[in-house]
Amino acid sequence: MVIVTGGAGFIGSNIIHSLNEKNYTDILVVDNLKKGIKFSNIAHLNISDYIDKEVFRISILQNKYFFRNIEAVFHEGACTDTTEWNGKYMMDNNYQYSKDLLDWCLQRRIPFLYASSAAVYGHCHTASIEESEYESPLNIYGYSKLLFDQYVRKTIKTAESQICGCRYFNVYGENETYKNRMASIIFHLDQQIKTGKDPQLFIGSHNFKRDFIYVKDIVSIKLWLWENNVSGIFNCGSGTATSFQEIATTILEFHQKHEIQYIPLPENLKGFYQEFTKANLTKLRKSGYPRSLKNIKTGILEYMTWLNPTIKHSEKTRE
Repeated sequence: MVIVTGGAGFIGSNIIHSLNEKNYTDILVVDNLKKGIKFSNIAHLNISDYIDKEVFRISILQNKYFFRNIEAVFHEGACTDTTEWNGKYMMDNNYQYSKDLLDWCLQRRIPFLYASSAAVYGHCHTASIEESEYESPLNIYGYSKLLFDQYVRKTIKTAESQICGCRYFNVYGENETYKNRMASIIFHLDQQIKTGKDPQLFIGSHNFKRDFIYVKDIVSIKLWLWENNVSGIFNCGSGTATSFQEIATTILEFHQKHEIQYIPLPENLKGFYQEFTKANLTKLRKSGYPRSLKNIKTGILEYMTWLNPTIKHSEKTRE
């Protein structure tokens, strides 16, 4: 059996989709379906069972042999809301829960692959390297991810099974609809246009540059790391920083629209907003990961086609 926490979520459901393509169907989904719309991400997938995240946590804490014959745990479950400032909740949900699950996996020698985040880097203005001098999170979300990475760095030295962390940069792609305001800027711009609005960007968006990576590339990296028994903490980005302005231009071209509305950066984001991210991929490449990554324009157009299935190819590419 393979366990995927956050399995009904964005990246988790894409991992399950790829596992199904590899003929894995004995999959336990661990999630919180209080936001019931998430069911649609897994309704078409082949899984063996579902369990609520808190029931799962209690089960493994009370009996480390509650689940048997586990091939791997993909830990994707977390609160990813960077505007959430309830530190007690964030640290229990993202940090302590992850520790509990990792400790259980270590006792059973189960491969443990988890989601970290580029939020650990904060105001880093160069390509980020997986080293402490680059790490300075801006919010409690980023801190919860960094603290667990630090726990892993101590634990991995004596671990007898795989531990692998992936620091996700700005991931976009299929199955992120339910994330609402935390969905990618690519999704939001598309939705604004489809509802008859001018797409909105923050003033100065030509200066806001982020590393955007397609979810299919994230899944490819993660499954390769598992299949090759690679341990460590790795940046998972495209290695390229793209401005929000460039993102909007590509989406406008797809929809054959021209107008953009510029709005001020909200007060609650000032000082806590990452204006630049870029992954240094040296460590990932040294691990042996061989595949190329989609450039941003190719990825956006593929995603736009999925979001807009009724727009014909000739309409998308017409000048």
